[in-house]
Amino acid sequence: MSPGGSQPGGSQPGGSQPGGSQHGRPAAPAPEPLPATAFDSHCHLDMIDAPVTEVMAAAAACGIDRVVTVGCDLPSSHWAVKCAAGHDDVFAAVAIHPNETAAAASTPAQRDSVLAEISELAGLPEVRAVGETGLDYYRDDAPPALQREWFRAHIDIAKQAGKALMIHDRDAHDDVLAILAAQGAPDRVVFHCFSGDAAMARQCADAGYLLSFAGTLTFANAPQLREAAVVTPAELLLVETDAPFLTPAPNRGKSNSPAQVAHTLRALAAVKHLDVAELCSVIQLNGERVFGPWSAGPWSAGPWRA
Repeated sequence: MSPGGSQPGGSQPGGSQPGGSQHGRPAAPAPEPLPATAFDSHCHLDMIDAPVTEVMAAAAACGIDRVVTVGCDLPSSHWAVKCAAGHDDVFAAVAIHPNETAAAASTPAQRDSVLAEISELAGLPEVRAVGETGLDYYRDDAPPALQREWFRAHIDIAKQAGKALMIHDRDAHDDVLAILAAQGAPDRVVFHCFSGDAAMARQCADAGYLLSFAGTLTFANAPQLREAAVVTPAELLLVETDAPFLTPAPNRGKSNSPAQVAHTLRALAAVKHLDVAELCSVIQLNGERVFGPWSAGPWSAGPWRA
């Protein structure tokens, strides 16, 4: 991904609607408001073609009162921090995406400098996770060995900062799990846009990792994700948009935004045979346990930590 955008809260091209259009795709219509508040555990506000204030107002109207906006390289990580500093309903995650690792540094000294900058950002109160980091064997933007090297470094940063680790895992399940086991996982691990099957979900649950389900859960061609959700304990569930990508049904083909996570949450509630309001409460509690208190003020790795 190549994060773009202007200053946090600033308008980007085409940003006339809350949620905005993305690459010519129309904005998705607003979901029915949830019966209780919930949050979007992973989005990219810098890539949404609308001002942050409008995006968040549209989300709040649907019951989504918080988001975590996620960096993929140094510029977007700094953007996420500035955005979170300027918006009480936004938290930040910072990292070098596995697909960006080759472009991020060309020498060991540059790599060390970039990682030191991510580590410094990770210590800020606005930052609640180190991510998205991990492995992506679907694309060939960076050699797998290089990705693994950067993933291990991000694991260390998360542990040093006392923040959650937010994982990007695409076609790399076995290596991701093996590295976490060998390196020693942080206290709180989130598999962003979980893409494994029920067997992997059980393995993650046994380790205490949280699984964040995206709009892919609603796709007709993804029964394995619904099977994975069935076996995942409620206390290990999160929902996300990955906006502006992966728009959930019934709005596939339209631009995604945090408000759309309401569709994914309703689909998850149906799969889990839970009342929607009950699942909202569970999601909120899980979010506070993983990312820290929602209330404004200095962050601390205090009593809420696992």
